[in-house]
Amino acid sequence: MSAELWAIGLVVLATVVGSFGPILLKKASVKKFNLHSLIVNYHLFGGAFLYILGTILFIPALKGGDLSILYPFVALSYVWVSILSIKFLGEKMNLAKWLGISLIIIGVTLIGIGS
Repeated sequence: MSAELWAIGLVVLATVVGSFGPILLKKASVKKFNLHSLIVNYHLFGGAFLYILGTILFIPALKGGDLSILYPFVALSYVWVSILSIKFLGEKMNLAKWLGISLIIIGVTLIGIGS
């Protein structure tokens, strides 16, 4: 069956949306942890919501292609989280991390070409 372009695009969109989840969860983790702060921790709920939304976007994409082609695109989440961590959390990237990101992009590209 391979994969239709719209399905690949939807998976990529799902990874972008879902990648904001860990950023918000990281922001939630710096809050004091007790029952009250847990209830009003908007970063926690936002992060969980974005994870769920990313998954909801992924489900219809599965109709448009083989899982063995579409699922490796989920690895792009690591790319987005790394970039978002730099932008929103002030994290630093070293050469080894950039090399890993490059390998992920190369791998996903090869899978996309092969579909």
